[in-house]
Amino acid sequence: MLNLSLNYKEISKALELFIRQEVTGPGFKKAVLGLSGGIDSALVAGLAARALGPENVTGIRMPYSTSSADSLSDAEKVAVKFGIRMETIPVSDACDGFFATVPDMDHRRKGNVMARLRMVTLFDYSLKTSSLVLGTSNKTELMLGYGTWYGDLASAVNPIGDLYKTQIWELSEFVGVPREVILKKPSADLWAGQTDEQEMGFSYPDADQILYHLVDLRKSDQEISDLGFPVELVRKIRKMVIGSQYKRRMPVIAKLTTRAVGTDFLYPRDWFQKV
Repeated sequence: MLNLSLNYKEISKALELFIRQEVTGPGFKKAVLGLSGGIDSALVAGLAARALGPENVTGIRMPYSTSSADSLSDAEKVAVKFGIRMETIPVSDACDGFFATVPDMDHRRKGNVMARLRMVTLFDYSLKTSSLVLGTSNKTELMLGYGTWYGDLASAVNPIGDLYKTQIWELSEFVGVPREVILKKPSADLWAGQTDEQEMGFSYPDADQILYHLVDLRKSDQEISDLGFPVELVRKIRKMVIGSQYKRRMPVIAKLTTRAVGTDFLYPRDWFQKV
């Protein structure tokens, strides 16, 4: 197994600078994020507090009626640890109102609705408070497509999207995320007993190793399998990466002119600050 560890002192500094520049560049001072009680949002909360000052960061708990009580308490521990503001906006009524119109929804569809309504809540709060929404999806989730399109995958700025889950664990140790949050099993908390690894059918450490060889080193399935990983698992992960490419792109626009958005017009947003 390759050691995927990084220089987390430098990574932390770089991400704090990234958050500060990306939030203040367009003219904002504050940021908001969904505070789930999980490690990813906890890490982003800690980095944002360092970057912007804790008084300029708000974590929103958005419980559904089946949400774990531990998730709520862990989110509060994170807010207290980093000194950020915390608000609680339940999504049960909004979700149940939608579910009542489609009575045959399964867990997966209900989970997508919950994730999207939570993002609606965050973006509404961002408009109310002139804040930018920070994303909390890591590289493992992004590459596997393990997230809800226009739900938890949506944000204005994502500081941790180029860090694999095992790197998230290590950086969280450095930043000072509460120990119990680091040790808990990763879960989207979309239904009782749900865990990420159980749902995917493989562990994050295995996924990270395979993804690193597949994505970063561009190795073939056979080359990765020769390292000791079952070829069926390698192929499964490659299929997940390919099949979720649409989630990692902005909406594809048909090119009809010489300056099509997303194809030819690619200026970064800070270009407008220089006009």
